[in-house]
Amino acid sequence: MIPTAKRAVVLASGGLDSTVTAAMAKREGCELFFLTMAYGQRHMVEVERARQVAAALGAAHHLVMNLDLRAIGGSALTGSAAVPKDRTGKERGQDIPITYVPGRNLIFLSIAAAHAEVVGASFIYFGANVLDYSGYPDCRPEFIRAFEEAVKEGTKAGTEGNPIQVKTPLLMLTKAEIIRRGIDLHVPFQLTHSCYDPVGDLACGRCDSCAIRREGFAQAGVVDPITYAIT
Repeated sequence: MIPTAKRAVVLASGGLDSTVTAAMAKREGCELFFLTMAYGQRHMVEVERARQVAAALGAAHHLVMNLDLRAIGGSALTGSAAVPKDRTGKERGQDIPITYVPGRNLIFLSIAAAHAEVVGASFIYFGANVLDYSGYPDCRPEFIRAFEEAVKEGTKAGTEGNPIQVKTPLLMLTKAEIIRRGIDLHVPFQLTHSCYDPVGDLACGRCDSCAIRREGFAQAGVVDPITYAIT
């Protein structure tokens, strides 16, 4: 299919960053094609939240794709290893944590590129961020540039002169800056879910992702509208 300039595939996890990213794509005039991966993660809360966000933002289509990465393992998010809790910012920045899922963003972006070719999208919107995350190698600008070049060389769209661009509008923003952008765009933060290890439907309040989110809202001077199991 010939790419349509205003179509965008959005990697939508149901989290704060991907939701702000989707809202930014919408503001830029894109027709949204949400792609959510049910990859064997510890819980399905984020998949349901992605569905709610897709409806709230008026996505043209939402594909939830099953891909079981538990067979590969290597992460607390796809296995039985404990999710780190109550870590300080210094501790979070020391090494790549066990919540890193081997190859996840490489796999997800590859599927997003395939989906973009099929629906005729010119862009993939991806909520990667290098400042507020715990050293994940697949959230760095070097990775994004290398992947974009691979897509250009390895897809029909790219070889026919219609390369798919990977948009990462949050890449160099702090969490507080991301939240402020979301406020300006009227993002439904109450629908989003960031927790690695929820207690039922509630965010645990103690994992790295919860800590980063809570610190971001505090720094932005905005009340986080979600409920935590631990306040």
